[in-house]
Amino acid sequence: MRLDVNNLNFSYADKTVLRDLSFRAEDGEFISILGPSGCGKSTLLNVLAGILQPQGGQVLIDGKEIRGVSGQFAYMPQNDLLFPWKTILDNVCLYGEIHHRKDEMKAEAKAQMARFGLEGCENKYPGELSGGMRQRAAFLRTTLCDAGIFLLDEPFGALDVITRGDMQDWLRELCSNLKRTILLVTHDTDEAIYLSDRILILGEPGEGIRQEIRIQEGNRTREWLYEQGGLRARIHRIIKQNG
Repeated sequence: MRLDVNNLNFSYADKTVLRDLSFRAEDGEFISILGPSGCGKSTLLNVLAGILQPQGGQVLIDGKEIRGVSGQFAYMPQNDLLFPWKTILDNVCLYGEIHHRKDEMKAEAKAQMARFGLEGCENKYPGELSGGMRQRAAFLRTTLCDAGIFLLDEPFGALDVITRGDMQDWLRELCSNLKRTILLVTHDTDEAIYLSDRILILGEPGEGIRQEIRIQEGNRTREWLYEQGGLRARIHRIIKQNG
């Protein structure tokens, strides 16, 4: 699905966070959003998800305007939001339960457990899993929604460095097969470089997109990422408004 954001505006009381923000995400594109704290990264995802109502502008999917909560978006916050009293299988099938398709979704979830590294975890509870495994479960729940656009807000931000790296490797491999449009909010420059087709760098609140960077490399490895010191420094200068 193609996403068009046109002249989006949002303010908290007397503080403007998004002012005339515009960009396009092509069908199947992976876009990361970087920027200083308070620049509106998470606010943007909340507006797209329908949690917050914009004060102006348009959100269009494949040319059709979307208002409020829409089944076209699947939103995954940093916290996995798994219910501790429900099994992993029941947690990932919440969408099916709400839409009266629980049996159908359970069958689909069971078929996907191995792909998501959760085989054998169906009847376990969230408290029995590691942080990385819980995030895998949360992402499986996201993918089971009938949505063409994923909104990921720091999904690995609470994980330790080693687990985060493992999850980034896993997500990169998985996304090559998902064929979904993805917007990822992150503070991790390496994560953005490693996963993205494009990086949008937001400026101060209300400034909008300060710069766009396209990542051309197709065969990405950890070794390749370690060699991106120049790009990493460039991104940091842009965020700090020194370059």
